Amino acid sequence: MSLAPDPERILTPTSLNRLVRQLLDDALPPVWIEAEISNLARPASGHLYFSLKDSGAQVRCAMFRTRSQTLAFRPADGQLVRVQGRVGLYEPRGDYQLIVSHMEEAGEGALQRAFEQLKRKLAAEGLLAAERKRPLPAFVRRLALITSPSGAAVRDVLTVIGRRFPLLPVDVLPAPVQGAEAVPMLRQRLREAIACGRYDAILFTRGGGSLEDLWAFNDEQLAREIAASPVLVVAAIGHEVDVTLAELAADLRAATPTAAAEALTPDRAELARRLAHARQRVLRESQRLSHLRQQQLDTALLRLRAVDPRRRLLQIRERAGSSRQNLERCLRQHLGQARSQLEALRRSLHGQQPGLRIERLRADLSRLHGQLQHGQRQQQAARRARMRELGRALHALSPLATLDRGYAIVQAGVAGTVLTSAAAIAGQTSVSARLADGHIELTVRADSLRLADAAGHD
Repeated sequence: MSLAPDPERILTPTSLNRLVRQLLDDALPPVWIEAEISNLARPASGHLYFSLKDSGAQVRCAMFRTRSQTLAFRPADGQLVRVQGRVGLYEPRGDYQLIVSHMEEAGEGALQRAFEQLKRKLAAEGLLAAERKRPLPAFVRRLALITSPSGAAVRDVLTVIGRRFPLLPVDVLPAPVQGAEAVPMLRQRLREAIACGRYDAILFTRGGGSLEDLWAFNDEQLAREIAASPVLVVAAIGHEVDVTLAELAADLRAATPTAAAEALTPDRAELARRLAHARQRVLRESQRLSHLRQQQLDTALLRLRAVDPRRRLLQIRERAGSSRQNLERCLRQHLGQARSQLEALRRSLHGQQPGLRIERLRADLSRLHGQLQHGQRQQQAARRARMRELGRALHALSPLATLDRGYAIVQAGVAGTVLTSAAAIAGQTSVSARLADGHIELTVRADSLRLADAAGHD
């Protein structure tokens, strides 16, 4: 029994593909895919058409010109990339494809881009400049070798050093050279080598590998610590074509671990040749000097025979004695001058001591105080003498001075009125007479007053 199809439900290829495209657009959001490019085509339109494949499948992709022009790299077949896009259907052929909106390098490509960015950053800061790199010393006294103790690089370095210059002490500071623990351990070993102060060169090395294997030596902080190291740093990472930030920041980049060991050590055979050449030069020079001294000795012997040795010896002794006396005199004179200068400096230094200056100031103050007191006493004595002279002059002019010649001053009343005439005594019953050495109280009698008047008339 056959079922007849509903004419209204019969689809054409175009409508079916359109329906599938709409379903894909609605059902799938933008996706990320990481895979390898194959069958890359670049038509004149500027679009990119390619496939992304892995070991089990592949998917067609298209990246239109407006998006492909923004790429920071040039895609190629076999390149590992990471893309973002939406799943669509190309209706004319019924093929589904990925419409790519963004593409970036994956794997080593991404690492290489990160390496270039860090390289530009450090170069802009001057950490990779050639002028800041130090030259290797002629002879390294002790070497710190930071590497994996089980790798081939450490064996190559030690073999070359043992062959070329076995006298160089080498300390292997073990550290992983790849993996999560590599960077912190490499930085720790570098800090330890610097802190101990035993080394005048540090060598970072490891064998070859992929960019991912060498990535620990592209750490920014490790490169900065290498650039800032006070100890000279040599780096030999991977093969000659491998370049890391640690090598660019180091004072010397060696193409291989073997080349680094050769750069750090002199060639024993070359040293032997140089020593042999130097020995020959020393021998020739010693022979030349010996011949010259022999000629000088022969000349001296001839001159010695031409003069009396005893007289010559006497002259030499006299000159030696005179020279010795002059030397002793000069030494005594110089020593005396030095002692005088030393004593002057000592006195000057001694005079500048604060305690002595205070003592001198105190002595000056005491002297000035004594002078002030002496002046005051002299001034007071002069004033006293002047006062005495003035007193004597005043006393000579004073009426009291006549008292010493037998005169008296008669005074009356409580007020001590001086009586200058006998008439003034009238009415007084008592008066006082002031003599040179005291007072006398007198009683006035009438009859004596009259007698006094009568006597006055006589």
